[in-house]
Amino acid sequence: MTPSARDLDLRQLHGVETPEHVDVRFELAGVGSRVAAGLLDLLLLWLGLLLLWLGGTTIASDITRPHGMARGWVTAALILLTFSLVWGYFTLFEALNGGRTPGKQLLGIRVVMDTGRSLTAQAAVVRNLVRFIDCYFPALPFAPALLAIALHPSNKRLGDMAAGTIVVRDRPTDWTLGLTAGTPAHETAAEAVETGPPELSEEEFRLLDRFLGRLNELAPEVQARITADLVRRFEPRIPRRTPDLQSYLVTVFAEEQRKRRSRFAPRAQASAAGRITVPAERFVQKKRDGWEAFRTTALRMERTGVEGLAADEIPVFAAQYREVAADLARARTYQVDPRVITYLERVVTAGHNALYRARGKPRTPLAYYILRDFPAAVVQSWQYVLLAFLLFSVPAAVGYVMIRERPALAEELLSPVMVARAEAAAENLAEGRGYAETTKEDRPQVAALIITNNITVSFGTFVGGLTAGVLTTWLLFANGMMFGLVLGLFRNYQALSYLLTFVLGHGVLELTAIFISAGAGFRLAKAMIAPGDRTRRDALVMEGRIAARMIGAVVTLLAIAGTIEGLLSTSPAAASWKYGVSAASAVFLVLYLGNGYLETRDATTRA
Repeated sequence: MTPSARDLDLRQLHGVETPEHVDVRFELAGVGSRVAAGLLDLLLLWLGLLLLWLGGTTIASDITRPHGMARGWVTAALILLTFSLVWGYFTLFEALNGGRTPGKQLLGIRVVMDTGRSLTAQAAVVRNLVRFIDCYFPALPFAPALLAIALHPSNKRLGDMAAGTIVVRDRPTDWTLGLTAGTPAHETAAEAVETGPPELSEEEFRLLDRFLGRLNELAPEVQARITADLVRRFEPRIPRRTPDLQSYLVTVFAEEQRKRRSRFAPRAQASAAGRITVPAERFVQKKRDGWEAFRTTALRMERTGVEGLAADEIPVFAAQYREVAADLARARTYQVDPRVITYLERVVTAGHNALYRARGKPRTPLAYYILRDFPAAVVQSWQYVLLAFLLFSVPAAVGYVMIRERPALAEELLSPVMVARAEAAAENLAEGRGYAETTKEDRPQVAALIITNNITVSFGTFVGGLTAGVLTTWLLFANGMMFGLVLGLFRNYQALSYLLTFVLGHGVLELTAIFISAGAGFRLAKAMIAPGDRTRRDALVMEGRIAARMIGAVVTLLAIAGTIEGLLSTSPAAASWKYGVSAASAVFLVLYLGNGYLETRDATTRA
């Protein structure tokens, strides 16, 4: 019999070897389901933003005119919350909800590590930061992601490659073995009636099973021909008591199933070719209750974590998992029905995710990450940060010297707005106005805009590492050159102190954060260019974990720097205040990185 379309397995599978040395295959989510989930998430995200701004603007409009400062704070909060939702929606849901955003949950897919284990927080950060290129690419939004998914054998976009993740079907616990075809419901919970040993060989039984399963797909003339052939084959051994040939075959199949579940069914035997044959129905009937009990427990653990089990239940669950995993290996060896193997793969996958997920572990306090873990990653990566500093400062020095030696270059290399600001510096100083001063009411929202802009630029610098560091290097060079040109321009107009009064208050933390984000990008670039003894994929994942922690330090520093810039640097406060805050920020930076050094030393001692 030729195979039908029903027998074609079009699923894309990702194989993982569990610690028990059992191969588990995860069904990969395709482009269609991922796009649909992404569109649902975007819809939910935009609905959330719409409700946020409707509520925020309503509150702002209720604030009377004398409270303009309060209105400014409301607007600043809306800007920060919008930024947090846009960049944090996918990251937080995936990190805290087992790799599932609401859209993924509705479509029945989830993100896991490509080892099969639950998604880590660092991987969630990395894969979603790379959306900067994958999905928010200005020229062709979503095109890089769709192209990568279509071409990669494991359906990975760039973010998945950097984080070491895959997106898989998430329906393992929705499957039950159900009733076996032709088995009356009242016989599923107990052994079948003892009706004697099976009449059909294993090959004949499988042949009959496949034929009845595809009966409605065959043309009428083909049905009649194969039915007659099978009846002639079985009738000498199993008398026919009905004139309907197809009813006869259904009866033969049902009787054979009952016999194969009885105690008269033959034990495992070695055929002449050395293959082991075991009656599949008896194997399933014997094991199914245990599998279903394990599946139920795995579902409960999926929802609650390990803490959902009593202390004495955890080793029992682990033992059950090993037994079910062994049953999967036996089922493959015995060549049981592929549908049973698929069911077992999903049950083992559910157990694997429940047993090895991190949800049951105590959560580390956020303060530890901010004050110890993030700066420790920066200290660990000091060579990369130093490289970023040099790639910025050397072009800055060159730009400064160029415009000091040839002032006319300002008209060619700098914008007319910047030149006009330098020309107006002396007049502003005489009138007591500082650089880029804003009104008191506008400062909170200016601070929020500065914070979000600087963090976005840093994300781009980090993600640029995936271009083998070319984009990161160019951003450092271009911004460093521009910084030097601007400094030289204001020096030519005898207004350098006027500019530095504005820059120094926040510049220490802001520039350091940019160097750290570029250093994180260079870590990704090194993994791509020179992975060393590791595979390029493993190197990218390992370096990405450290880079994600560095980005945590970047966000921390930029939040502080943006607050200083928006509330102090743009204010008419005395220069002494601004220089004092600059010195204080430098001291804070030393203490912050010193804390990271202590954590690195303690980690080395613990190891």
